[in-house]
Amino acid sequence: MSGERNLWSRRLALDLRASLGVVAALAIVPAFVDSPYWLGVLIVSVYFALLALGWNLLAGFTGQFSLAPAAFAMLGAYTTALLDYHWKVPLALGIPAAIVSTALLGWLLGRVVLRLKGPYLALTTLSFAEIARVVIGNSYVFTRGDQGLNVPALFHSRVGYYYLFLGVLLAVLAGLYFLMRARAGRFWLAIRDDEIGAESRGIDVVRYKTLAFALSCAICGLAGSLYGTFSQLVSPELGLLLQTGLVISMVVVGGMGSLTGPIVGALIVYLASEWLREVGNIQMIVFSIAVILFARFLRTGLWGLATRAP
Repeated sequence: MSGERNLWSRRLALDLRASLGVVAALAIVPAFVDSPYWLGVLIVSVYFALLALGWNLLAGFTGQFSLAPAAFAMLGAYTTALLDYHWKVPLALGIPAAIVSTALLGWLLGRVVLRLKGPYLALTTLSFAEIARVVIGNSYVFTRGDQGLNVPALFHSRVGYYYLFLGVLLAVLAGLYFLMRARAGRFWLAIRDDEIGAESRGIDVVRYKTLAFALSCAICGLAGSLYGTFSQLVSPELGLLLQTGLVISMVVVGGMGSLTGPIVGALIVYLASEWLREVGNIQMIVFSIAVILFARFLRTGLWGLATRAP
C-alpha cells in the first residue's frame, strides 16, 4: 500500500510539473501574440481548460460520467449576471456567489443523482442540463431569455483577462493537486477503480462522490462567471450540449485522470476548432471521430502516450 501511494505521489508530482510547464509557456505568449482576436481565442481556450479540469475531477479521478459541465458554467455565468442586472451587486461579490451557488446546487443534485450508475447517471445529468437551459431561455422577464444579459467587464485589456484566466487556472491546478494528494483524492481513486471494494473498506462512497461533484460544479461555475465578464454577455447557448461535447473531447484527447491532459486537450481542440472554421462547420464531426479513435486505440490520451515514451 505504501509503495502504491509513493508511486501515485511521484506520478502526480510529474503531472503537476508538466502542467505548470504548460502554464508557464502560455504566460509568455502575449510577448509574441498581440492580435486581439488570437488573444481572445486563447482566453476561451483557458476557459475550456477550466471546464475540462472540473469535468475530469468527476469523470477522470472519480469515475462518474456527467453531461452537465457546460450547464453549470451557464448557471455560474447567470448567477453573476443576474445579481448585477437586478440588484447591482458588484463583480467582487457576484463571482464568489457563482462559485458558492453552483457548489451548493452540485451538492444537492449530487445527493440525488450519484446513487445512480453508468448510463442512468449520464442521462439524469443530461436531463438536468437541458431543463436548466430551457428554463433560463424561457424566463424572459427574469433572464431576458435568448437575448441574453449584459455583464460588466473586469478589465478593458485582453492581456489583463488573459493573465486573470491563467492565474485562476494555476489556482485550480494547485487545489486539485493538493486534493489528490490528500485522503479525499485517495478515496476518489478507490471509488473510480472499485466502488464496491471502496464501500466495503468503509469509505462513504456517496459522500465523496457528492463532494467531487460539488467541487467540479464550482470550478465550472467559476469558469462560466469569468467568461461572462470577458464576453460581457451571457446566454443559454453557454449550456448547449455541444459545449459539453467539446469538454469531453478535450479530456479524452488530452488524457483522463491527469492534470496536464485536460489543459493540453483544451488548447488543441479549441485552437483546431478555430482553424476548422475556414473549411466549414465540421468541427464536431472531426472531434467525434477523434474521440472514437482515442477511445479505441489510445484510452490514456496524449498524456498517457507522453508518459509511456522512453
